[in-house]
Amino acid sequence: MEIERQFLVDALPLLPDEYDTIRQGYVALLPEIRIRQIGDSRFTLTVKRGAGLVREEWESEISRQEFDSLAKRLLPGTRMIEKHRYRLPLAGGQTAEIHIHGGHLAGFSYVEVEFRKVEDAASFEPPAWFGREVTEDARFSYGTLVREDGLEIVWQILEEEKDGYQ
Repeated sequence: MEIERQFLVDALPLLPDEYDTIRQGYVALLPEIRIRQIGDSRFTLTVKRGAGLVREEWESEISRQEFDSLAKRLLPGTRMIEKHRYRLPLAGGQTAEIHIHGGHLAGFSYVEVEFRKVEDAASFEPPAWFGREVTEDARFSYGTLVREDGLEIVWQILEEEKDGYQ
């Protein structure tokens, strides 16, 4: 079970020197089947079901060969996501995971915070540098971002909302 809130980033805080280099792609979206390479030597296959704050999640380690094979079979019309993930401790004991994207999502930043209980998530007060919460807004999910035109879709949504359209 994954309990997680997601936010856009208004202004990046000072980031630590250490980060994870991640590549991730999607083989399917319903349920979400994701492959991920972290650094040069860790490879995972993750299945997630559901949407929003609470989702079912299963994750397994896979070999480089399995990752490479699945990477050739990404969902049509999608691209491999490239990002750096920074971890920042927060007051209250949580950790913010800041995702700074490269590749087709260059310029897009996202922050996630995971919780042990729904009550902890509900009582969480985000720091001032967190932007708009998008936990329940599927338009900002990786299901959208993974698309070849994912970043353009997000910028269009934000621009329309800024101009008062919905």
